Amino acid sequence: MGVQVKTMSKYGVVIGALLLLLAVVACARDPHLIDPGRAVLTGGGSEEAESISAQEMAAAPASSEQVMAPPSPQQSSVDAQPSPWRTPQPLQAATPAPLATPAPVVQSEDAVLRGGKGDSGPPLEDPDISQAAGTGDQSFQWSSAATPATGSSAKHPAGAQGDSGGSAPPPLPEGFNVIGGTSPVNDADYDLTFFQHTGVNPFIDTEDDRLSTFAVDVDTASYTVARRFIQDGNLPDPDSIRVEEFVNFFDQGYPKPVEDAFAIHLEGSPSRFGNDNHWLLRVGIQGKSVLAEERKDASLVFAIDVSGSMGREDRLGLVKQSLRLLVNELRPTDEVGIVVYGSRGRVLLEPTSGEERSRIMEAINQLSPSGSTYVEEGLVLAYGMAGNLVKPGRITQVILLSDGVGNVGRTGADSILKQVRRYVDRGVTLTTVGFGMGNYNDILMERLANDGDGSYYYVDNLGEARRIFVEELASTIQVIARDAKVQVEFNPEVVSRYRLLGYENRRVADQDFRNDAVDAGEIGANHSVTALYELKLHDQSRGRLGTVYMRYEDAGTGKIIELNRDLRSDQLYTRFSDASARFQLAAVVAEYAEVLRQSYWAQNGSLADVATEARRVRSLLRQSADAAEFAELVIRTEHIQARLEER
Repeated sequence: MGVQVKTMSKYGVVIGALLLLLAVVACARDPHLIDPGRAVLTGGGSEEAESISAQEMAAAPASSEQVMAPPSPQQSSVDAQPSPWRTPQPLQAATPAPLATPAPVVQSEDAVLRGGKGDSGPPLEDPDISQAAGTGDQSFQWSSAATPATGSSAKHPAGAQGDSGGSAPPPLPEGFNVIGGTSPVNDADYDLTFFQHTGVNPFIDTEDDRLSTFAVDVDTASYTVARRFIQDGNLPDPDSIRVEEFVNFFDQGYPKPVEDAFAIHLEGSPSRFGNDNHWLLRVGIQGKSVLAEERKDASLVFAIDVSGSMGREDRLGLVKQSLRLLVNELRPTDEVGIVVYGSRGRVLLEPTSGEERSRIMEAINQLSPSGSTYVEEGLVLAYGMAGNLVKPGRITQVILLSDGVGNVGRTGADSILKQVRRYVDRGVTLTTVGFGMGNYNDILMERLANDGDGSYYYVDNLGEARRIFVEELASTIQVIARDAKVQVEFNPEVVSRYRLLGYENRRVADQDFRNDAVDAGEIGANHSVTALYELKLHDQSRGRLGTVYMRYEDAGTGKIIELNRDLRSDQLYTRFSDASARFQLAAVVAEYAEVLRQSYWAQNGSLADVATEARRVRSLLRQSADAAEFAELVIRTEHIQARLEER
């Protein structure tokens, strides 16, 4: 009997061990049995709950089904129920609930959520998220398989209370990245902004290199981007500052050429902001005047970003207002086509005569934001349409209106333009116009314009849209010079050193100045181009400072033209205050940009000094609204900096 009991006891131990082993294996296969985890909200705010372990969440692939979306106003009743975030629902250990089955992907053009434009990959559609058709509004439901991963920075969705029972954060702005919460990371002023620092030009000894060569640039976007930052109460991102675009925003008052297409204007004085023995040289290029009634007939194709992020800050609303201004300037002999792109690109309006304004306006009024951003497909379609409109004696231009953040297909300027290079070579130009801040890609917008033989603008208000599309329409759409380059040859016997302010990303090799195959810049009718140089002269040296050369292809005849002008030391003003008021304004604007971008050469400068000079120059240009606005902008920047320093 004792032996029998001992034997049964031995078998009991073995059986128990086997049972324990089976239990461990079962738990390893299904962690729900030992770790109830967190409850997951199910569709419609139901109190049903599923458990997903931290390991499973970490291993699960990122997909649209794993996006926690905030509730719509109609679902606010969830708040009245016991919060599943605080009270996980117990599960039956023997019958774990299965993971939610992903819904099939629906390939739709207008109902796609990608959690903001920071994503990459093919467009996905979350069936748990419905877009209000035709309005750009988004009504959300709780995703049945979405929960923040343990340790993530995700905030509680709007409409749900946190563990502390506090109030919910404000609702998400239209198009905001819903994966990462409502606040930009690292206390940034905006989420997902892309700017590129291109360096700061050094002083160059003329004994080493007496030639300075660059492609002309008539873009003005950097100034209006900075204005947007400041109007929002923020200091501009230093990487967003391009000195030449600040200077070229302002009318320099150059006399128009009488006979030729361009005229070179030179002016210099002691440098107000440089060292005591430094001089400032202004090199100005002024294009011929073309009145509105004199411009060529135009075939314009609008490529319009209608992705979800264009609903933020009513960006698309400002786009529509801007286009209405432009349409009102059309002639019956002009024609307009419209391509839109969100998750996919499509033709919204086939080429239509400017005489049919109501039809064009009707198409513009249909625009509403939703989906991802397939900028590549939109531009390929737009260029394809424009290519069919190319005719001798007409302007053919694609106008891109976007925040620049593509997230489907090719998303870089080089790879996108490679698809449409044949149209660029046939004379189709590209103007890029940026809207919005946060989810904004300045890099792409500038590169597309530069390589697409066009100009880059940024619209921060309707007044800027009026300047681009009404007051300066001929300049915006009619190119009069292609591949325009400037080369300044300094005289080493008089000039010791020089520094070009700005144009860091427009450099051209000195030996390529007369290589007409090298891509350079385009200039529109009525446009002017200004470049500023700081110079150090040899003591007691007098005579020719140097020669300025300009070389370009005439857009009408295809002929290569080169012109030049000398500058002598006796043509320099001996006092900064004696120079023209516009020259003084250009100097102050350049110093402002240098301070904002934290240039090494402005380390001893200050916004207070710039503000003092801006006020003084404003008194010299009482009729200039731009000079008055600039002075106020500098003063406001000074106040923002003071506020930040107090923190």
